Amino acid sequence: MPKKEIDELYLNSPYYLVPDGEVGQQAFAVIREAIRKEGMVALGRVVFTSREHVIALEPRGKGLLGMTLRYPYEVRKEDEYFDEIADEKIPKDMLELASHIVETKSGHFKPEKFEDHYEDALKELLRKKQSGQKIEVPRERAPAKVINLMDALRRSVDAERSGGGRGEGERRAAASPQTPKKAARSNARKRTG
Repeated sequence: MPKKEIDELYLNSPYYLVPDGEVGQQAFAVIREAIRKEGMVALGRVVFTSREHVIALEPRGKGLLGMTLRYPYEVRKEDEYFDEIADEKIPKDMLELASHIVETKSGHFKPEKFEDHYEDALKELLRKKQSGQKIEVPRERAPAKVINLMDALRRSVDAERSGGGRGEGERRAAASPQTPKKAARSNARKRTG
């Protein structure tokens, strides 16, 4: 089947697949090259920890990438979440300003720049505990103040023009990473399926 037919909501976990010994190498290479030539992915079934999964196989270099797929009952319907979102009329100047910000802040995918703030904070807590330092319960942050979106967009553009590079929210996030407790809670809200 064409890879583009798989809705990304169904993608679960990636695995590298390699042939097991010399006996299966030719069959492995034939399957890999056939699906590469046709621009397709192959669907199969695999058992991990006593549970069967559907898996999509696609060529990746000299091997195969296997991506387990969620079953339909594991994917929530977006209507349950999005139906109540109001249809907002977006002022043209606000959209143009926001588009300008997106354009000036755009970049390229660089996963090596990702930082796991939760793990870093957890390691810091462990380091403090091992060295005998007192560990204090973090204070709850005050809720964010309601701001005028247009003013915030203009401040972001002004900061970019003056060479600030980062918006106020980015500076704040970089200066105070979340504690492990808060990071775990916010990640739970972001799950898609």
